[in-house]
Amino acid sequence: MTRNFIPEKQGLSVIIPIYKSEKIIPSLVERLAKSLERLEKNYEVIFVVDGSPDNSWQQVLTLQKEYHWLRGIHLSRNYGQHNALLRGIRTANFDKIVTMDDDLQHPPEEIHKLLTELKKGYDVVYGVPEKETHLAWRNFSSRFTKRLLNIALGVAGIEKSGAFRVFKTRLREGFADYSSSFVSVDVLLTWGTTNFGYVSVDHAPRAEGHSTYTFRKLITHTFNLMTGFSTLPLQLASWLGFGLTLFGLGVFLYVIIRYLLQGSPVPGFPFLASIISIFSGAQLFAIGIFGEYLSRMYFRLMGKPQSLVREEIGFSTEKE
Repeated sequence: MTRNFIPEKQGLSVIIPIYKSEKIIPSLVERLAKSLERLEKNYEVIFVVDGSPDNSWQQVLTLQKEYHWLRGIHLSRNYGQHNALLRGIRTANFDKIVTMDDDLQHPPEEIHKLLTELKKGYDVVYGVPEKETHLAWRNFSSRFTKRLLNIALGVAGIEKSGAFRVFKTRLREGFADYSSSFVSVDVLLTWGTTNFGYVSVDHAPRAEGHSTYTFRKLITHTFNLMTGFSTLPLQLASWLGFGLTLFGLGVFLYVIIRYLLQGSPVPGFPFLASIISIFSGAQLFAIGIFGEYLSRMYFRLMGKPQSLVREEIGFSTEKE
């Protein structure tokens, strides 16, 4: 069933997922206030507290009393960054949306660069860091997985995507009916447009604490994207089966020819064990891929929610 969004008003909605950032939030809000008042007459900032175990929600409640444009959504548990973003996107009131991280690695003072580039006619503009401030392993793994996604999803330029982005709010109509619990905002945006722009922005060190985005989470997110939004893994399984079938025929011909020429079969248990292992591994690999697709269908049939809201603050009664 299609969601009926409230017609967007002229202005800017800034959506930020919050997780373990209680010490950063006051500084983040202060810098947002100084930046946004110079950019737009109408604006709002939506903090989506993603089941954070610290006092982040209490900080939002306190700051909302001082900043009327601050909105807060408290999710009932941790659903993940993209799920939290999607919840915020569906509650935005203005015709342009900016998304950014909560750790001040995306400086609020750089938002104007995204908006300036958006005015050139793009539907989506990504802020590309001039210099990465993450550890070397994360920079490399991030570039590698995004390049892999570019191949798997067939989305040009996705390797330049990131959490610091601005896009036209009307694009959310393109994924209004999307209900799977596996979410990628970058992929969902491609359902509504291919008109992407990119602009260089500063990338600051994390203001407090350390990132909870581990290598394991990065790999899991990439695998979820590939099996949730692409059929490439299934195609790989098919090609693997086809290739090994040819390999098996080659081995069979080798055995027949050797028998005809030398009058004896190919000796050796290691040879036989290796062939069996190769084919068994390929079968398990293919079954595993099919299982991943079936599990996503299973979760969709169960109706697992993308997110549930525990509490909201700062929204008018007119909001959906």
